[in-house]
Amino acid sequence: MLLDSLRRLGEMVLGRLLAIGAALLMLLQSLQVLPGPKGWQRLTQQLYVVGVQSVLIILVSAAFIGMVLGLQGYTLLKDYASEQAVGQMVALTLVRELAPVVAALLFAGRAGSALTAELGLMKTTEQLASLEMFGVDPLHRIVAPRFIAGVIALPILVVIFDLVGVYGGHLVAVDWLGVHSGAYWGNMQAAVSFSDDVLNGLIKALVFAVLVTWTALYQGYMCVPTSQGISEATTRTVVYSSLMILGFDFILTALMFGGL
Repeated sequence: MLLDSLRRLGEMVLGRLLAIGAALLMLLQSLQVLPGPKGWQRLTQQLYVVGVQSVLIILVSAAFIGMVLGLQGYTLLKDYASEQAVGQMVALTLVRELAPVVAALLFAGRAGSALTAELGLMKTTEQLASLEMFGVDPLHRIVAPRFIAGVIALPILVVIFDLVGVYGGHLVAVDWLGVHSGAYWGNMQAAVSFSDDVLNGLIKALVFAVLVTWTALYQGYMCVPTSQGISEATTRTVVYSSLMILGFDFILTALMFGGL
Protein backbone atom coordinates (compact mmCIF):
# COMPACT_ATOMS: atom_id res chain seq x y z
CA MET A 1 0.00 0.00 0.00
CA LEU A 2 2.83 2.38 0.84
CA LEU A 3 4.60 1.61 -2.43
CA ASP A 4 1.41 2.20 -4.40
CA SER A 5 0.91 5.55 -2.69
CA LEU A 6 4.48 6.58 -3.45
CA ARG A 7 4.09 5.45 -7.06
CA ARG A 8 0.90 7.49 -7.52
CA LEU A 9 2.54 10.51 -5.91
CA GLY A 10 5.55 10.18 -8.20
CA GLU A 11 3.35 9.85 -11.27
CA MET A 12 1.41 12.96 -10.26
CA VAL A 13 4.56 15.00 -9.68
CA LEU A 14 6.13 13.85 -12.95
CA GLY A 15 2.91 14.60 -14.81
CA ARG A 16 2.86 18.15 -13.43
CA LEU A 17 6.51 18.67 -14.33
CA LEU A 18 5.91 17.42 -17.87
CA ALA A 19 2.94 19.76 -18.23
CA ILE A 20 4.99 22.74 -17.02
CA GLY A 21 7.79 21.83 -19.42
CA ALA A 22 5.37 21.51 -22.35
CA ALA A 23 3.78 24.86 -21.49
CA LEU A 24 7.18 26.56 -21.28
CA LEU A 25 8.27 25.01 -24.58
CA MET A 26 5.04 26.17 -26.24
CA LEU A 27 5.60 29.71 -24.99
CA LEU A 28 9.22 29.87 -26.15
CA GLN A 29 8.41 28.43 -29.58
CA SER A 30 5.56 30.89 -30.09
CA LEU A 31 7.71 33.93 -29.26
CA GLN A 32 10.94 33.06 -31.06
CA VAL A 33 9.89 34.88 -34.26
CA LEU A 34 8.99 38.58 -34.28
CA PRO A 35 5.61 39.37 -35.90
CA GLY A 36 5.58 40.78 -39.42
CA PRO A 37 3.24 43.51 -40.73
CA LYS A 38 0.23 41.19 -40.69
CA GLY A 39 1.29 39.98 -37.26
CA TRP A 40 0.94 43.51 -35.89
CA GLN A 41 -2.54 43.66 -37.40
CA ARG A 42 -3.49 40.43 -35.61
CA LEU A 43 -1.97 41.79 -32.41
CA THR A 44 -4.10 44.93 -32.65
CA GLN A 45 -7.19 42.80 -33.18
CA GLN A 46 -6.40 40.70 -30.11
CA LEU A 47 -5.77 43.82 -28.03
CA TYR A 48 -9.32 44.82 -28.83
CA VAL A 49 -10.67 41.38 -27.95
CA VAL A 50 -8.86 40.82 -24.65
CA GLY A 51 -8.38 44.46 -23.63
CA VAL A 52 -11.07 46.79 -24.91
CA GLN A 53 -13.86 44.26 -24.43
CA SER A 54 -12.77 43.82 -20.79
CA VAL A 55 -12.92 47.54 -19.97
CA LEU A 56 -16.60 47.61 -18.98
CA ILE A 57 -16.33 44.97 -16.27
CA ILE A 58 -13.15 46.66 -14.99
CA LEU A 59 -14.88 50.05 -14.81
CA VAL A 60 -17.93 48.76 -12.94
CA SER A 61 -15.91 46.63 -10.51
CA ALA A 62 -13.39 49.40 -9.82
CA ALA A 63 -16.12 51.96 -9.12
CA PHE A 64 -17.91 49.77 -6.59
CA ILE A 65 -14.70 48.58 -4.91
CA GLY A 66 -13.49 52.18 -4.57
CA MET A 67 -16.84 53.16 -3.08
CA VAL A 68 -16.73 50.29 -0.59
CA LEU A 69 -13.16 51.21 0.41
CA GLY A 70 -14.18 54.83 0.92
CA LEU A 71 -17.14 53.83 3.09
CA GLN A 72 -15.26 51.23 5.12
CA GLY A 73 -12.22 53.46 5.50
CA TYR A 74 -14.29 56.37 6.74
CA THR A 75 -16.15 54.14 9.22
CA LEU A 76 -12.90 52.72 10.57
CA LEU A 77 -10.87 55.93 10.70
CA LYS A 78 -13.68 58.02 12.19
CA ASP A 79 -13.30 56.18 15.51
CA TYR A 80 -9.71 57.48 15.68
CA ALA A 81 -10.55 61.00 14.43
CA SER A 82 -8.48 60.30 11.30
CA GLU A 83 -11.19 60.29 8.65
CA GLN A 84 -9.22 62.86 6.62
CA ALA A 85 -6.70 60.09 5.86
CA VAL A 86 -9.25 57.99 4.00
CA GLY A 87 -7.76 59.08 0.66
CA GLN A 88 -4.37 57.55 1.30
CA MET A 89 -5.97 54.35 2.60
CA VAL A 90 -8.08 53.99 -0.53
CA ALA A 91 -5.15 54.73 -2.84
CA LEU A 92 -2.61 52.47 -1.15
CA THR A 93 -5.07 49.58 -0.88
CA LEU A 94 -5.95 49.85 -4.55
CA VAL A 95 -2.49 50.48 -5.97
CA ARG A 96 -0.66 47.87 -3.92
CA GLU A 97 -3.18 45.03 -3.71
CA LEU A 98 -6.76 45.21 -4.87
CA ALA A 99 -6.32 46.67 -8.34
CA PRO A 100 -3.75 44.12 -9.62
CA VAL A 101 -5.41 41.14 -7.93
CA VAL A 102 -9.06 41.89 -8.69
CA ALA A 103 -8.33 43.06 -12.25
CA ALA A 104 -6.31 39.89 -12.88
CA LEU A 105 -9.09 37.68 -11.50
CA LEU A 106 -11.64 39.44 -13.69
CA PHE A 107 -9.27 39.18 -16.65
CA ALA A 108 -8.89 35.44 -16.06
CA GLY A 109 -12.64 34.94 -15.86
CA ARG A 110 -13.47 37.03 -18.89
CA ALA A 111 -10.51 37.07 -21.33
CA GLY A 112 -8.66 33.95 -20.14
CA SER A 113 -11.67 31.67 -20.44
CA ALA A 114 -12.48 33.17 -23.86
CA LEU A 115 -8.95 32.48 -25.12
CA THR A 116 -9.10 28.87 -23.93
CA ALA A 117 -12.50 28.29 -25.51
CA GLU A 118 -11.41 29.91 -28.78
CA LEU A 119 -8.28 27.78 -29.14
CA GLY A 120 -10.17 24.69 -28.04
CA LEU A 121 -12.78 25.30 -30.73
CA MET A 122 -10.03 25.81 -33.32
CA LYS A 123 -8.52 22.49 -32.31
CA THR A 124 -11.89 20.71 -32.35
CA THR A 125 -12.71 21.99 -35.85
CA GLU A 126 -9.15 21.10 -36.99
CA GLN A 127 -8.28 24.68 -37.89
CA LEU A 128 -4.89 24.33 -36.18
CA ALA A 129 -4.17 21.13 -38.08
CA SER A 130 -5.16 22.83 -41.34
CA LEU A 131 -2.66 25.62 -40.69
CA GLU A 132 0.09 23.05 -40.19
CA MET A 133 -0.87 21.34 -43.47
CA PHE A 134 -0.40 24.67 -45.28
CA GLY A 135 3.01 25.13 -43.66
CA VAL A 136 1.88 27.82 -41.17
CA ASP A 137 2.99 27.44 -37.58
CA PRO A 138 -0.12 27.91 -35.39
CA LEU A 139 2.08 28.91 -32.46
CA HIS A 140 3.34 31.97 -34.35
CA ARG A 141 0.07 32.86 -36.05
CA ILE A 142 -2.46 32.05 -33.31
CA VAL A 143 -0.76 31.80 -29.92
CA ALA A 144 1.88 34.55 -30.05
CA PRO A 145 -0.44 37.52 -30.88
CA ARG A 146 -2.84 36.50 -28.14
CA PHE A 147 -0.09 36.11 -25.57
CA ILE A 148 1.47 39.50 -26.34
CA ALA A 149 -1.95 41.15 -26.34
CA GLY A 150 -2.76 39.73 -22.91
CA VAL A 151 0.57 40.86 -21.46
CA ILE A 152 -0.01 44.39 -22.78
CA ALA A 153 -3.70 44.65 -21.91
CA LEU A 154 -3.78 43.69 -18.22
CA PRO A 155 -1.36 46.38 -16.90
CA ILE A 156 -3.39 49.00 -18.79
CA LEU A 157 -6.59 47.64 -17.25
CA VAL A 158 -4.98 47.83 -13.81
CA VAL A 159 -4.16 51.52 -14.33
CA ILE A 160 -7.79 52.13 -15.32
CA PHE A 161 -8.88 50.19 -12.22
CA ASP A 162 -6.68 52.40 -10.01
CA LEU A 163 -8.05 55.64 -11.42
CA VAL A 164 -11.71 54.66 -11.33
CA GLY A 165 -11.37 53.15 -7.85
CA VAL A 166 -9.79 56.32 -6.45
CA TYR A 167 -12.62 58.43 -7.88
CA GLY A 168 -15.17 55.96 -6.52
CA GLY A 169 -13.66 56.40 -3.06
CA HIS A 170 -13.76 60.18 -3.57
CA LEU A 171 -17.46 59.99 -4.45
CA VAL A 172 -18.35 58.29 -1.16
CA ALA A 173 -15.83 59.90 1.20
CA VAL A 174 -16.00 63.49 -0.06
CA ASP A 175 -19.36 63.92 -1.76
CA TRP A 176 -21.43 61.74 0.57
CA LEU A 177 -19.64 61.64 3.92
CA GLY A 178 -18.15 65.12 4.02
CA VAL A 179 -14.40 64.48 4.02
CA HIS A 180 -12.53 67.58 2.85
CA SER A 181 -11.54 67.22 -0.81
CA GLY A 182 -8.14 68.86 -0.28
CA ALA A 183 -7.33 66.46 2.56
CA TYR A 184 -8.41 63.49 0.45
CA TRP A 185 -6.09 64.34 -2.45
CA GLY A 186 -3.31 65.89 -0.35
CA ASN A 187 -2.89 62.91 1.98
CA MET A 188 -3.03 60.59 -1.01
CA GLN A 189 -0.31 62.54 -2.82
CA ALA A 190 1.90 62.56 0.27
CA ALA A 191 1.49 58.84 0.99
CA VAL A 192 1.63 57.22 -2.45
CA SER A 193 5.05 56.83 -4.05
CA PHE A 194 5.36 56.06 -7.74
CA SER A 195 8.47 53.89 -7.41
CA ASP A 196 7.45 52.04 -4.26
CA ASP A 197 3.69 51.70 -4.76
CA VAL A 198 2.51 52.37 -8.32
CA LEU A 199 5.45 50.69 -10.04
CA ASN A 200 5.29 47.63 -7.80
CA GLY A 201 1.58 47.33 -8.52
CA LEU A 202 2.30 47.41 -12.25
CA ILE A 203 4.99 44.76 -11.83
CA LYS A 204 2.39 42.58 -10.14
CA ALA A 205 0.00 43.23 -13.02
CA LEU A 206 2.66 42.22 -15.56
CA VAL A 207 3.42 38.97 -13.71
CA PHE A 208 -0.27 38.16 -13.44
CA ALA A 209 -0.75 38.93 -17.14
CA VAL A 210 1.95 36.44 -18.12
CA LEU A 211 0.55 33.76 -15.83
CA VAL A 212 -3.09 34.15 -16.85
CA THR A 213 -2.53 34.45 -20.59
CA TRP A 214 0.03 31.64 -20.66
CA THR A 215 -2.28 29.32 -18.72
CA ALA A 216 -5.28 30.14 -20.91
CA LEU A 217 -3.44 29.54 -24.16
CA TYR A 218 -1.80 26.32 -22.98
CA GLN A 219 -5.10 24.87 -21.74
CA GLY A 220 -6.82 25.72 -25.01
CA TYR A 221 -3.96 24.48 -27.20
CA MET A 222 -3.59 21.18 -25.34
CA CYS A 223 -7.24 20.45 -24.55
CA VAL A 224 -9.05 17.29 -25.64
CA PRO A 225 -10.85 18.25 -28.90
CA THR A 226 -14.38 17.56 -27.67
CA SER A 227 -17.09 19.74 -26.16
CA GLN A 228 -16.42 18.24 -22.74
CA GLY A 229 -12.68 18.74 -23.20
CA ILE A 230 -13.16 22.43 -23.98
CA SER A 231 -15.42 22.83 -20.95
CA GLU A 232 -12.88 21.18 -18.65
CA ALA A 233 -10.01 23.22 -20.12
CA THR A 234 -11.94 26.47 -19.59
CA THR A 235 -12.64 25.51 -15.99
CA ARG A 236 -8.98 24.66 -15.41
CA THR A 237 -7.96 28.02 -16.85
CA VAL A 238 -10.07 29.97 -14.38
CA VAL A 239 -9.17 27.79 -11.39
CA TYR A 240 -5.42 27.57 -12.07
CA SER A 241 -5.16 31.26 -12.94
CA SER A 242 -6.99 32.31 -9.78
CA LEU A 243 -4.81 30.13 -7.58
CA MET A 244 -1.61 31.38 -9.22
CA ILE A 245 -2.72 35.01 -8.90
CA LEU A 246 -3.36 34.65 -5.17
CA GLY A 247 -0.21 32.62 -4.55
CA PHE A 248 2.11 34.90 -6.51
CA ASP A 249 0.45 37.94 -4.95
CA PHE A 250 1.59 36.77 -1.53
CA ILE A 251 5.11 36.10 -2.80
CA LEU A 252 5.41 39.45 -4.58
CA THR A 253 3.92 41.33 -1.63
CA ALA A 254 6.40 39.70 0.73
CA LEU A 255 9.29 40.65 -1.57
CA MET A 256 8.11 44.21 -2.27
CA PHE A 257 6.58 45.34 1.01
CA GLY A 258 7.47 42.68 3.58
CA GLY A 259 11.11 43.59 3.99
CA LEU A 260 12.37 40.22 2.70
